[in-house]
Amino acid sequence: MPVTRLGRGPKYQQIADALRGQIEDGTLGPDAKLPTEAELQAEYAASRETVRKAVGLLVSEGLVISARPQGHFVRRRQPMVFRPQAEFRKRPYTPEMDAFMTEYSAEGREPRQEIEVSIVEPPAEVAKRLHLEPGQLTAVRKRLRYLDGEPFNINDSYYPLELVRESEIMRPEDIARGANEVLAELGYRQVRALDELYAKMPTPDWTRRLELVPGTPVIYYITTGFTDAGQPVRVVQNVLPGDRHVISYERRREAESSES
Repeated sequence: MPVTRLGRGPKYQQIADALRGQIEDGTLGPDAKLPTEAELQAEYAASRETVRKAVGLLVSEGLVISARPQGHFVRRRQPMVFRPQAEFRKRPYTPEMDAFMTEYSAEGREPRQEIEVSIVEPPAEVAKRLHLEPGQLTAVRKRLRYLDGEPFNINDSYYPLELVRESEIMRPEDIARGANEVLAELGYRQVRALDELYAKMPTPDWTRRLELVPGTPVIYYITTGFTDAGQPVRVVQNVLPGDRHVISYERRREAESSES
C-alpha cells in the first residue's frame, strides 16, 4: 500500500483513523459535529465516495451517528455497566420496580423494558442446558431493556414449563423481588450459576430488536442456574452490544488456611 501523511492503508481507512484519533483524544468531544463532506474532501484530498466510506466506517463502529440533514455527530457514549455477580445479591427494591429499573433510575438515567411471555419449544442450546427431553416446553420471559430511549440489551429467560406454569413468571410484568425468588418459593432455589460468554456477530433477530448498525459485535452471555441438588431450572440469554456495555466482574481472594 502507498504511504501518505496519514499512514498506511486505503485512503478511507486513513481518514477514519484520523477522525477516530480525534474522537479518542477529545478533540472531537461528545455531540461534536464532524466536518462536512466538502471540508473532509478538501482536508484529505479525497473523493466524496472515499470520505463517505470513512465516515460510514465510524458509524458502523458506533462512534458517530447520522442526523440528516444536519450532518454527522460524535456519539455520546454512556455505557451500561453489566455486573453478573449481582444476580444473587439481596434485593431491597421497591414493589414498583425490579433490579434493572431501580439501579439505573438511581443513576439518573431513564430505564424501561418491554416484557413478553410465551410458551415455546426452546432452542436446542437451551433445551440441552435445561436437560429437557424432545417435546418438553419452556416458558420464556423476553425482555428488551432501554436506557434513555435507546435499546441497550436483550434478557431472555427460559424455564421448564412444568415448574412455573401457575406462577408470576407467566405474567408479562416486572417482578420486583426477582424471578429467582419466585423459583425459590416454588421449591427451586438457585444456589449456583454457570456463566458462558461469547464474542460474536449478532443474529438478524438481535440486530432488529436492538436496532444495531451493521458491523456491531455483541457479547452473548448465557447463564444456567442450578438448585442445590444440581437441577438446572433457568437459562438466561443476554445479548450485550459491544458499543453500549462494560462487563464488570468482582473477584475476592479467599483467605489462605494456615497449616500447623
